[in-house]
Amino acid sequence: MITTLAFRHLLVRKVRSVVLLLGFALGVGVMIVLLSVGQAMLEQSRDVSLVGGGEVTLLPQGIDVEAMRTGGLSGMFFGIDRARFLTRQSLGGPRHAQVVRSVSPLIEGKLLYLRRGNRVVTVRAGGEVPSRATAVGSPLEVLSGRWQDSRADSVYIAPTPEQLYHELDRFHLPKQRDSTWAEWHYFNLVLSRNEWWYITYLLGGEVGRAGEAADRWGGQLLLTHRRPDGKYERFSTQYPSAVIEFDTTRADLQLGESTVRQRNGVYRLEARTGGATGVRLELSFRPAPNRYFPPVELRDDEFVSGYVVPGLTAAATGSICVGNRCRSFSDASAYHDHNWGVWRNVTWEWGSARGNRFALLYGGVYGPDPGAQPGASAVRSPFFLALVDSLGVRQVLRFSRIGYSGSRAIAGGQDFRAPERFDLLATRDADSVRIHVQVVDALATEMNTRGFRRGFLQMRGRFTVAGKVLGETVADSGMGFFETYVSPQ
Repeated sequence: MITTLAFRHLLVRKVRSVVLLLGFALGVGVMIVLLSVGQAMLEQSRDVSLVGGGEVTLLPQGIDVEAMRTGGLSGMFFGIDRARFLTRQSLGGPRHAQVVRSVSPLIEGKLLYLRRGNRVVTVRAGGEVPSRATAVGSPLEVLSGRWQDSRADSVYIAPTPEQLYHELDRFHLPKQRDSTWAEWHYFNLVLSRNEWWYITYLLGGEVGRAGEAADRWGGQLLLTHRRPDGKYERFSTQYPSAVIEFDTTRADLQLGESTVRQRNGVYRLEARTGGATGVRLELSFRPAPNRYFPPVELRDDEFVSGYVVPGLTAAATGSICVGNRCRSFSDASAYHDHNWGVWRNVTWEWGSARGNRFALLYGGVYGPDPGAQPGASAVRSPFFLALVDSLGVRQVLRFSRIGYSGSRAIAGGQDFRAPERFDLLATRDADSVRIHVQVVDALATEMNTRGFRRGFLQMRGRFTVAGKVLGETVADSGMGFFETYVSPQ
């Protein structure tokens, strides 16, 4: 009887019946979806590969989350480069302080091998910073004892200025000895519109530990002075390994009586070269807060090139004496970077500039091409452009070439010419920045080893920058230093 009434109702009230059926079907569908989503969330919340806290999980670009969860190839051994920089500045720094409450770095399910005697056990290990894990709502359930930040945790999250600059600016030992290995502290400072200094403390050769290959490596102090009259003076002293001290955990370096010391975020530089007619230098160098660029290292078989900028913009105070002429200065515009690697037939493009609002840093390395003719090079690193303001790195963009044009006289090498100007266009997604540089001064140093002849150009120039970054129009101008290599005319 009920079945008969139902069918008659469908025939008599067709529209109403269709509406009711559609509503019922929609309700059932929504319920199925909600139950499915709830079940998936429950399963993932119990998945050891996805356990975490907070509101956002950061993973490397291109990672397949499902493959990572199920152990696929794209999820093996992945890591986030320069995680300390992301934690301290890019995500957890002052730029996003109003949005990001806490950043919690996490290592989960890493494969390790535990050895005891002749027995090797495969284990899965993880690591967290207790205070940060608690802040994002994923603390461990401690059954006994205490779970709190260690000293290493505190240094990782919020180092003191001294800890930060020692970490950034430490020295390195090559994996294998190579006569073309070199590592150096580089500083430049501008005393006036027409006067500046290039200062380099350098190690080179088959650098080893104390007592190893002592006669196959050494150091050099290189000072170049651009005088107000436009002429250049160069001063150089070489040092045997016996009078050199460097530290793989610190920025400190000693070349005989010339030293670099970093304490409380301030570098103290002393240099002596050339005797009574040479140079005596004493200055303190203070990097501006947040204006640094993290270490990057390019590796390809035996080719290694590393670079870090602890002081993209800085202030220098002190005195420099050339012979009996001394000059004292205060808060002079300055810059500092640190390089290490194998430099056989290696060239680069580099620039650093300071405007009213932004500081610019760009670079790229041409490494040796094993398949090319002697003296030829191949690009081994992508070119980058970093735009930096008072809150740190604002954006990092990419570019593929620099357009040099014109020709001008040059100091130091009659066989070489410098460009009059150059341009580059850097992009990243919707961001685009164009830089134009007008060269106002240039110095050439001839490099001629084993058939590899180039002119190393150190240029001073006036720049303008314009474009759009993160939805904001940017424009600035100022002065900077720029480097490139040119072939003889």
